[in-house]
Amino acid sequence: MIESTGRKEHPFAGQGAILLTAVCWSLAGLFIKLIEWHPMVIAGGRSLLAAIFLLTLRIIVTKKGVLPSKPRSLSILIFGSVIYALTMILFVLANKLTTSANAILIQYTSPIWAALLAWYFLKERPRMQHWIALVMVGGGMFLIFFNSIGGGALTGDILALLSGIAFAGNTVILRKAKDQNPADILLGANIITALVSIPFFFLYPPEAGFVNISSIFILGFVQIGAASAFLAYGIQRVTVIQVMLITMMEPVLNPVWVLLFTGERPALTTIAGGAVILLAVVLSSVISWRRNQV
Repeated sequence: MIESTGRKEHPFAGQGAILLTAVCWSLAGLFIKLIEWHPMVIAGGRSLLAAIFLLTLRIIVTKKGVLPSKPRSLSILIFGSVIYALTMILFVLANKLTTSANAILIQYTSPIWAALLAWYFLKERPRMQHWIALVMVGGGMFLIFFNSIGGGALTGDILALLSGIAFAGNTVILRKAKDQNPADILLGANIITALVSIPFFFLYPPEAGFVNISSIFILGFVQIGAASAFLAYGIQRVTVIQVMLITMMEPVLNPVWVLLFTGERPALTTIAGGAVILLAVVLSSVISWRRNQV
């Protein structure tokens, strides 16, 4: 959300921000399960709160004069906002039409699409360590969802794939707009999602209750709002392929929250897959940083 102020930053500041993004995103599964609302109502309510959070944060940083001074591209703002809104909406729909495991696994083919899109549009040619990490990530994801693949409906699987492609495209757009305050795109996407969901609030009126209200606030302010701020900061400091690799920690952390709050223990294949992904992310980030120092 905030442009660099010129002070010397930690060499892993960008990677750390993206990792925090993944941690915030990983809260979705737990808290969405706790809310007894229609999924589009959840998506809309979450985005409305996230938009309030991001707009407030934007006002604060504007007053401090730390936003980038370069002119903003209206076309990038609109296109990026629509693409990211599609990412969130398509993923919600996919979860209703196929298994959660299928939806997450298929959406997280996004690093492949991101690598290809960034190569073409941003000329960020993936290095050998990125391709190796992508293979390791694919193997890790296969291990995590080994016992869950195969129960999804075709429509839901296709929507999850489209969500993954949209997610990759949005990451490339955010990287391209790194000098134009990419947080504006995230703010716009949440506003669009909230507006699109308005009819569902009338068709499926949400019920109040402590669990429902507290969970939607966590989803809005932390899982989407804070995550968007971290993402906007980190995307200005790391390459697209690094963003896609580090955010792969999101599906790894999901079973951790389930274990902590429900007592459900992940399978050994999940633990093994998580270890492979973590190793891939760490090695890729360290090697990329060392190359940049040369």
